[in-house]
Amino acid sequence: MRFSYNFSQLLGTVYRKGNIIFSKNGDSVIAPVGNKISVYDLKNNKSETLPVESRYNYTTIALSPNGVILIAINEDGEADVISLLSKTVIHKFRFNRPILAVKFSPNGKFFALTKENSVFVYRSPGSKREYNPFVLERVFHGFFDETTCLDWSSDSRFLLAGSKDMSARVFTVEKILHFQKFLLAGNTDVVVGCFFERDSLDAYIVCKNGAVNIWEFSDDIENLIRVEDHKKKTVKDVNASEQMEEDDIEEDPENPNSEPKEDKKEKETETEESKHLFYKRSSRHFLSDTFKGEKGVSIFNISVTSVAYVPSTKLLVTGYSHGAFLLHEMPEVNLIHSLKISKQLVSSIAINPTGDWIALGCADMGQLLVWEWQSETYVMKQQGHFDTMSSVAYSPDGSYLATGGRDSKVKVWDTNTGFSFVTFTEHTSTITGVAFTQTGRALLSSSLDGTVRAFDMARYRNFRTFTSPKPAQFSCLSIDVSGDLVAAGAQDTFDVYLWSLQTGRLLEVLSGHEGPVSSLCFSPSPLSSLLVSVSWDKTLRIWDAVSSSASLTRETINLTADGLAVCFRPDGQQVAVATLDGHISIFDPHQGSQLLTIEGRNDLSSGRADTDVVTAKKNLQGKAFKTLCYTADGQCLLAAGQSKNICIYQVTEKMLVKKYEITQNRSLDAMDDIINRKKMTEFGNMALIEEREDSHNGPVALRLPGVRSGDMASRSFKPEVRVSHLQFSPNGRAFAATTTEGLLVYSLDNNLVFEPFDLSEDITPRTIRSTLKSKDYSRAFIMALKLNESKLTREVYETIPPDSVAIVVQTLASSFVERVLSFIVHQMDTSPHIEFHLKWVVAILYEHGTLLQKRTPSTVSVLRAIQKTVGRKFEDISKLCQHNRYALQYLLALGGTAQKRSVGAIMSVEDEEEESDDDDDEMET
Repeated sequence: MRFSYNFSQLLGTVYRKGNIIFSKNGDSVIAPVGNKISVYDLKNNKSETLPVESRYNYTTIALSPNGVILIAINEDGEADVISLLSKTVIHKFRFNRPILAVKFSPNGKFFALTKENSVFVYRSPGSKREYNPFVLERVFHGFFDETTCLDWSSDSRFLLAGSKDMSARVFTVEKILHFQKFLLAGNTDVVVGCFFERDSLDAYIVCKNGAVNIWEFSDDIENLIRVEDHKKKTVKDVNASEQMEEDDIEEDPENPNSEPKEDKKEKETETEESKHLFYKRSSRHFLSDTFKGEKGVSIFNISVTSVAYVPSTKLLVTGYSHGAFLLHEMPEVNLIHSLKISKQLVSSIAINPTGDWIALGCADMGQLLVWEWQSETYVMKQQGHFDTMSSVAYSPDGSYLATGGRDSKVKVWDTNTGFSFVTFTEHTSTITGVAFTQTGRALLSSSLDGTVRAFDMARYRNFRTFTSPKPAQFSCLSIDVSGDLVAAGAQDTFDVYLWSLQTGRLLEVLSGHEGPVSSLCFSPSPLSSLLVSVSWDKTLRIWDAVSSSASLTRETINLTADGLAVCFRPDGQQVAVATLDGHISIFDPHQGSQLLTIEGRNDLSSGRADTDVVTAKKNLQGKAFKTLCYTADGQCLLAAGQSKNICIYQVTEKMLVKKYEITQNRSLDAMDDIINRKKMTEFGNMALIEEREDSHNGPVALRLPGVRSGDMASRSFKPEVRVSHLQFSPNGRAFAATTTEGLLVYSLDNNLVFEPFDLSEDITPRTIRSTLKSKDYSRAFIMALKLNESKLTREVYETIPPDSVAIVVQTLASSFVERVLSFIVHQMDTSPHIEFHLKWVVAILYEHGTLLQKRTPSTVSVLRAIQKTVGRKFEDISKLCQHNRYALQYLLALGGTAQKRSVGAIMSVEDEEEESDDDDDEMET
C-alpha cells in the first residue's frame, strides 16, 4: 500500500489565542489555532488550515496591505514570514521576547512591533532578494512598562503606541520639522488600544477601565514637512536671493513705507521655524457606563479586553470581560450597537474594511464568530471543543465527522468545508464514544452520565435514550452492520449492555468481565453477528449478539496485559487488540487463535514532561497504544496513544511502515526527550519548584501527584500531548485523529499535477490532441485518463459530442469507471454543463451498473457524492425556476394592470370626444 497521507485540515478547534484579522478584500478571517493558522472563507463557506507549523502557539499575526505576506509570531518570540500565495514559510526571525502587537504601515514599506518597553520598526519584506528581510529601521524608547498596542497614521509617517504604564506616545519614523515625540498622559488604566484618525493626527486612547480619551492635534497632517525637504527648499531660496542684486529690490509703489519682499520672506521663514505643535485632549468618555443598571453586572468588575477601529467608517468596537461588545461612532462616541455573545471575555476583535462585519474570538470557549451588525445576523458562528476531544467517527460516505469531548458535547463537522453545522448538548458528562449507523441517518454517542443517545441526522434531534437497569458509566460504544443492535460497555459494573435501536428496549446484559470494559467492536461482516470486548481483567471475550444464549461468551482469550483497545479488520476475519504492555496482538475471531504479535512500545517515542523525575526512556515503559484502526483495505493497522506519534504497521510483515508526528508544538508537555538546559538550575528542575503566593483568602491549591492533564487553575497550563482516538475514512482517502491539538485530518495529496495511471511511452499531450482531432474519442479519452492531467482530461471530456458519450462509455475499461465518476463529480461542482454531465452519469450507470453493485467503500463514496451533487443542483435550479416563475407572474400581473389602465384611459378619451361632439351639435342647433 502506498502511503502519501499529508496533514490537510484541522477541525475541532476553531480559535485558541491571539488576534484575528480580516483579509484584504474582507471576505476571509485569518485566525491562529494553536501553532497553526486557519483561514475561513466567508463567501464560499469553506475553511483551510495553512500547511505551516510553529514550535509554539501563535499569539500575534499581521497581514500586509497587498494581502500577500503574513507575519505570525509565537509566544516564544519567533516570527514566521508566510507567503499566502505559496502557503509556505519564507523566513524566520527570533525576537527572543514576547510580542504583544505587530502591524504593517498603510503603504506597506514598514511594520512595527511592541517588544518589552520599546517599539521596533522594520522594513517590510519586499520583492528584492535580501539575505535578511528583517532590516531594523528605528527603535523608540521612553516607556516605563511593557508596550501593548500600536497604530500607524494614514500617511505611514507617524506611529502611536500605548503601554501598561498608562501612557501613549506619538513617534515619527522620518524627521519632521518642529515635530518631537509627544506624550499623551492622563489615562487612568492600562492602554488597551490606540488609534489615529483618518488623514489626521487626532488620536483615540482606549483604557482597560473603559475610558476613551480623544486628543486633537494643533495642525493638519498635510502641513507637516520633512526636515530634508525643508533644507532643500531653504537652499533653493538662499541661492535665489544671492542671485538678486540690491538695486533689483522693488518697493511697493502704492505703499512706499512697506518692507521689501526679501524681508517678508525672511519673516515667513522665521515664523515657520518658530511654529509650536501640541496635542490637546478635547474630551473623555466612559464606555462602561453603558452597562449601568444591568442585572448581575457591576461596572467596577468589567474591563475592556480587546479593541478595533476602522478609520474609513469611524467605527470603534470594544470587547469586555463579561462577553459583551459595544459599537460606537467616533468622534461623537454615539452608541450604535451592543450585543453579548458569551459569558467569557472577548479575546480579540476585528472589523472588515467596509465596516459591515465584526469578527470576535473567545479563547476560553474556543469560539469564533462573525456578526453583521446592520442586519443583526451571524455570518459565521463556530465553536470547537473547549476541552479535550475523546472520540471521532466517520459517516459511511466519508463526508461528515462526528466528535465527542470531555465538554459533554457532540459535534458534527463537514469534511468538505471544515465547518461544524450541528452540536448536540443533551449529555451531561464526558463523551466516551460516537458512531454512525450504516445508513448514516443516525448518530449514537455514549457518555459517563449513564446514557447512550441516538440523534437523527435529518432533523437533528435526540430521538432515543438508552439507559441501564442500574446506573452505569459507559466507556465505549459500537453498532452492528444492520444498524439495529447497539452495544455499550460499562467501566463500573463491568458489563456489556445490548439494546435495539428500533424499539429502544434493552435486549441483553452480557456479564463475564471482572474489570472495566475499555473497548468493544461489532464485526463489520454482514454475515456475522460477533461482538468482541476487552477489559482491564486481561481478557478478550467474543460474544454472539443474536444467539439465544447470548449471556454466555462464545470464546474467552487471555491477554498478556490489560486490554485497552480492540478493532475488527474490514472483512471481519481478524481482530487486533492493544494491551498495556505496549503490544498489539492479532487474533482469529472464529477460531480463537492468536495469529501474530507486534511489539510497538519503542515506536511510541514518549517524551519527558517538565515535572518528570525520570528520563524519557524510563517513562516509555509506562506507555501503550490506546486506540487502533485498520485501513480501508485491511492490510495495515494504525495505532496511537500516550505519545505524539501515529504508527502505521504492515500486519502480515509486522513492520512499521511510517510514523506520523502529530505536532511540533513545544507549548504542549512531553514533547522533548530531555529537559531544556535553561530550565535546569543548581537546585534542580525549575518546574518541580512549588510556586506559592501569599494567599489572604485561604490555603494555596497544589497540583496533585500523578495528574497528567495539567492543572487548569495554575498560571502556566501545559496539557500533555496524546492521541485519544483514530478513525479511518470509509473511502480510504483519509484518516482522522483526535489529539491534544484538535482533530487532525490526514488525506492523500489531491493537488498532484502529474500522477500517471497505466502509462506508456506513446501517450503524450500531442498524441492525445492529434487523436482527438481525428475524432477517435474513445482512444483519446482513455489516453487522457492514463496521463491523469486534469486540464488535458477536461479538454478531451468537453470536446466529446453528446451523441458519442454512450459509445465512449461502452469502450471504457472497468478499472477507469470509478476514476471517471469522481472526475465527473468534480466537474459538476465547477462547470455549468449540467445536462452533459448527467448524460455521462446515466450512460455509465446503464453500462457498468453490475460492476458498481459490488459496493466497495470507494464506490459507495463516489455514488453518494454524485447523489449529493445532483440533489444540490436540483435544489438550486428549482429555486431559480420558482423565482423566475413568480417574477413572470408578477410582470404579467403588472402588464395586465397597465393594459387595463391604458384601455380605461382610451375609453375615457373617447367618451370625452363624444361628449364634446354632442356639445358642438347642440351649439349648432
